[in-house]
Amino acid sequence: MNVWRKLSGPRRAVALAGASALVAGGLVTIPVTAAHAATQCDVSYTTNDWQGGFTANITITNIGDPLNGWNLGFTFPDANQRVTQGWSARWSQSGRNVTAQNESYNGSLARGASTTIGFNGSWSGSNPRPTSFTINGVTCNGGTPPTTAPPPPTTTAPPPTTAPPPTTAPPPTTTPPPAGAKVDNPYLNARGYVNPEWKAKAESVSGGNRVSNTPTGVWLDRIAAINGTPDSQSNGPMGLRDHLDEALRQNAQYIQIVIYNLPGRDCSALASNGELKADELPRYKAEYIDPIAAIQGDAKYRNLRIINIIEIDSLPNLVTNTTGNAGGTVMCDTVKANGAYVQGVGYALAKLGAIPNVYNYIDAGHHGWLGWDTNFGPSAAVLREAAGASGSTVANVHGFIVNTANYSALREPYAKVTDSVNGQTVRQSKWIDWNQYNDELSFAQAFRQELISRGFDRNIGMLIDTSRNGWGGPNRPTAAGPTTSVDAYVDGGRVDRRIHKGNWCNQAGAGLGERPKAAPEPGIDAYVWIKPPGESDGSSREIPNNDGKGFDRMCDPTYTGNARNGNNRSGALADAPISGAWFPAQFAELMRNAYPPLS
Repeated sequence: MNVWRKLSGPRRAVALAGASALVAGGLVTIPVTAAHAATQCDVSYTTNDWQGGFTANITITNIGDPLNGWNLGFTFPDANQRVTQGWSARWSQSGRNVTAQNESYNGSLARGASTTIGFNGSWSGSNPRPTSFTINGVTCNGGTPPTTAPPPPTTTAPPPTTAPPPTTAPPPTTTPPPAGAKVDNPYLNARGYVNPEWKAKAESVSGGNRVSNTPTGVWLDRIAAINGTPDSQSNGPMGLRDHLDEALRQNAQYIQIVIYNLPGRDCSALASNGELKADELPRYKAEYIDPIAAIQGDAKYRNLRIINIIEIDSLPNLVTNTTGNAGGTVMCDTVKANGAYVQGVGYALAKLGAIPNVYNYIDAGHHGWLGWDTNFGPSAAVLREAAGASGSTVANVHGFIVNTANYSALREPYAKVTDSVNGQTVRQSKWIDWNQYNDELSFAQAFRQELISRGFDRNIGMLIDTSRNGWGGPNRPTAAGPTTSVDAYVDGGRVDRRIHKGNWCNQAGAGLGERPKAAPEPGIDAYVWIKPPGESDGSSREIPNNDGKGFDRMCDPTYTGNARNGNNRSGALADAPISGAWFPAQFAELMRNAYPPLS
């Protein structure tokens, strides 16, 4: 089947940030000189720390004579501190001593120029910062910056045709932008907003304090959520302005808002249907988008990066779930014919994109939905159409997000689509089913290139929701499966342990995935937790509610499936509440199965 999808409700790559890292970090600035008085520089060393790990970003600024090649050295104060992965330099470590040698594209630093390098590290016990640095073997102790000509542009990576290999991220912009200015990657070196309502829920479950300071998405899934209306089923009383004000109080630098209320929302689902009928586009514009734009455009928030996630599970439906496709629905046909999705997304992009500090990322499905050739290009075309609808342009699109609220594995190290078993490609396996992709990272990077070829800016970035795709615990494979058949090989080695890739609701055995990180891979702006872990995808039985959310059998653990999931069992957890409501049993399981594991 090539119509799998996730129906649940609620640039460049450089530095990484961990869960707590996006909430708090440290800064050490160390002025330095090189081998002689004419060569002087400043070094700044910043870290984002979380339990057992950290990300360090180091900026070297040359304030003396030009440098033609450099070698940075420092010593970790603690013997348990290790560099695990670095970028924008050639890193090595011997004992506590660390060296970083320039790459070919950032070795020359003119007077006033700077370059930023970084690494991911691990620690135990404590994580003190180095107090001394050397350049080319000479201790650096300070200097006076030049006062003559203005500095030349910061060194950057070469264009994509000559970029370093995928394991090495190109260097970021090294000069901090002025407050409120648009940046290439809004997540990079930035502190994210922690939703206090989700934080309280997370901490109500034993061990939840280990991840409760993680930034998650704030879902505006109905008109009333804009101003905040408590109910017995799901959301708390905070509205959009409350969250933005709290973000200012936290000194957060970005906040993630999910725009999720299209007319005829989730046209091929039931669990996350919305309040607006398919013909209520005028109401969507006037009562939903316009008030959100008015609040986000308030001058008091101008220095806060507002990241909008635009309409989960919408536009791809127009390709895969309309007449002519297996599982096509009347509702999907209707919203395709009347333009509700394309025009609605275009209007949202135009209104919100006009705000200088807003960053719009459109939802783009996931690899198990759009990875086939028949879906891949056509879906990119629909996204491009929406970006130019209702007065919008591609300039209003900062990027795209995949795997939102879904469970697709970030990487599949033991079951790659390029593998063969006894001369037979693994794409013939039931799990992969001729898909061109088998994990989210490869799909996101490839889909980004397809979107650029369709007219989007070459600097667009991708987000990957990793909130529930960790698949850790005792059932996580450590090697490929047996080579007796392609099915045995794939099923034995895949880390995604769902019964079928089309299963999307409250999946049993799932775990927390990678903690949010900025720019972890080329083309990926961040790993994010847009779906707050522990919020249900849908009820396992019919529950009356006033939020317009229906009962979908794919959330029923006794359901034996349909054509979309190959007539397999749903794999859903029992006793789940409606979409968006707190599901503590699921949250506890996600923590148990987290990968990387929680400490």
